[in-house]
Amino acid sequence: MAELIRIHPEVRAALEARRPVVALETTLVSHGFPRGEGAVVAAEAERRVRAAWAVPATIGVIEGVIQVGLTEEQLERFGGSPDARKVGPRDLAACAAQGDLGATTAGATLAVCRAVGIGFLGTGGLGGVHRGWTERPDVSADLGELARTEALVVASGTKSLLDVQATAEVLETIGVPVLGWRTDTMPLFYAREGGPPVSARVLTVEEVAQIAQFHWRLGRHSALLLARPPDESLDVEALIQEGVAEAERQSVRGQDVTPFVLGYLHEASGGATIEVNKKLVVENAALAGEVAVAYSRLE
Repeated sequence: MAELIRIHPEVRAALEARRPVVALETTLVSHGFPRGEGAVVAAEAERRVRAAWAVPATIGVIEGVIQVGLTEEQLERFGGSPDARKVGPRDLAACAAQGDLGATTAGATLAVCRAVGIGFLGTGGLGGVHRGWTERPDVSADLGELARTEALVVASGTKSLLDVQATAEVLETIGVPVLGWRTDTMPLFYAREGGPPVSARVLTVEEVAQIAQFHWRLGRHSALLLARPPDESLDVEALIQEGVAEAERQSVRGQDVTPFVLGYLHEASGGATIEVNKKLVVENAALAGEVAVAYSRLE
C-alpha cells in the first residue's frame, strides 16, 4: 500500500491522532472551472477546512501514486494541466499503473477515503442518475461508493443536470440518508429549492455528527449525504436542457457529459454559474470541516 498511496505527513499525523480530516476531490479543480481557476478555489476550500480546525486532504493521482494531501505546487498542477485524466473508482488502478495525472471524482475520492480511513468529504455536487436513463442507462459511480463507504459527504445535492428525482430514489434504495442542512428538500445544485424531500432536516453540526455516529453504530456501512443549499439561488433549468441536448447532438457520453454541460452553462450564463459553483464548493468544504470537528468531540 505504501508504494500505491502516499499520505501527506500532516494528514497521516492527524489520522493517527484521530483528529478531524476532510477529503477534497480534484476533478472539480481540473474539470469544473476554467483553467487555473480551479486551483484557487481548491486552495480556498482547504483554507476554510483549516479555519474550522480540521485538516484538509485533497486527493489525486500523480506519477503512479495516489496522493492523499497535496502541496501547493501539486494543487496548481491539477488546476493548470489540460491533460489531467478524470478518474472514477474503476480508473484508480489503471491511472496509477500508467503513471498519468489523475483528477479524482467524488466517487474515486470516497474509494481512497475508505482505504486510508478518512470519514468526511466536502464537494460541490454529486453524480447520480443521468437524464434519459430509461433510454440509455447512465449512472454515476459516485452512488456505488456512497453505498459502501462510511463517510459523511457535504454537497449541494446532486448536479442539477442529472435526473435528481431518480437519483434520490437510488439513494433511498442503497440506504444513504439525505440530511437537509436547514432545508426540507434536496437542493438542485445551483437552485436552493425544487428537489425531492430529504430524509431528515438538521439544524446544527452537532445534530449531524450524532446522526452519523448512530448510523455507523447500527452497522450501516454506507455514507450519509448532508445536502447544503447554495447561498444564492440561480435558475438555469432552461440552459441545462439546452446543454444536455447539445451534448446529445455531439454524441458526448459517459464521464464527459458533466464537464461538457458545466462548460456550456458557464458560457451561456455569462459566468454566473461559475460564481455560484465557486462559492458552494468552498462553503461545503467549510461545513464538512465543522461537522468533522463536531464528530471528533463525540468520539
